[in-house]
Amino acid sequence: MAALNMVAVIESYNEHNKLSPMTLIRELKEADFEQWLELYQVYAEHYRVALTETGIQTTWGWLMDSSHPLQGLVAVQESALVGMAHFRAMPNPLRGQNIGFLDDLVVLPSARGGVGQLLLDKLQRIGLQEGWGLFRWITRDNNYQARRLYDKVASKSDWNVYEMSCHIQPE
Repeated sequence: MAALNMVAVIESYNEHNKLSPMTLIRELKEADFEQWLELYQVYAEHYRVALTETGIQTTWGWLMDSSHPLQGLVAVQESALVGMAHFRAMPNPLRGQNIGFLDDLVVLPSARGGVGQLLLDKLQRIGLQEGWGLFRWITRDNNYQARRLYDKVASKSDWNVYEMSCHIQPE
């Protein structure tokens, strides 16, 4: 994957950010760990996933490793992180190209009403710059608030998502 010039892309984006001039969308950085963790815990609680110290450190390590595909964006208001997105390039063999995959998106309830849109707009610009063609993501069927936003900016596919455990089942 070509290295993103995140600073240039983000500066360009923020110049055109008319929805919420008080919100800065930028790349996640090392000094963000504590606030990022608070957001990540909100996200995990929403999906009823118990975070482990190992999982937290692994994910943070991926996000801070410029050679790892996982990247992070944050939404900042008055020096506080109020939203985040984890994303990556994902090979799409049928298209013969990478597409973008949005793993996680969360906005604090107090900041909803524009911040999610700003994060998705930024991801769309990154996808355009990278030549990805599209971004894909999944959400729970009952995540109605997020789906209202997603229905405005994306097309719901007719694909079903399956998960297969890689643990050996006793016979």
